[in-house]
Amino acid sequence: MNELLLCSPNKEHEKQALEYMQEHFSVGELVLHGASLLEKTDTYDDWLIHLEKTNNPQTTDPNWVTASTFFAVERVDKKIVGIIDIRHYLNDFLKGYGGHIGYGVRPSERRKGYATEILRLGLEYCNTINLTHIMLACYKDNTASVKTIVNNGGKFEKEFEYTDGKTVQVYWITL
Repeated sequence: MNELLLCSPNKEHEKQALEYMQEHFSVGELVLHGASLLEKTDTYDDWLIHLEKTNNPQTTDPNWVTASTFFAVERVDKKIVGIIDIRHYLNDFLKGYGGHIGYGVRPSERRKGYATEILRLGLEYCNTINLTHIMLACYKDNTASVKTIVNNGGKFEKEFEYTDGKTVQVYWITL
């Protein structure tokens, strides 16, 4: 595993970001976890505007929460390995289903320890915005995500059936 850093998405990342998205699509993954709707935005520029708005409490949509989204890139060659979205607080929906953090790793880079490192770096960022109790949720059958959360100090709280019929588990990490 190469050393990673978190960086804010910008125009220079466009080609790589679209390749990242396409890699997920090519293996049948139509939702990009932690990508703050990259896959649902018409253009990359529109997505950057969306991120700018959600990162500012004065411009965050009332149905959303203030959040910071980062690409996880390899320090040396700047390749995008993953993405993480850190929500600064929880609304009712996130309290029930989503949690403070969503993250994802590109399919070709999975099972190399990147998810654990991306979450660790995200938790460091949480410290800078004064979050001390971090909620994370994932499907019970997503054993890689469960392992990632537990490896970062996650403590199981509960599980429930989501609207799609799958079991979701909720974990908390105390910083």
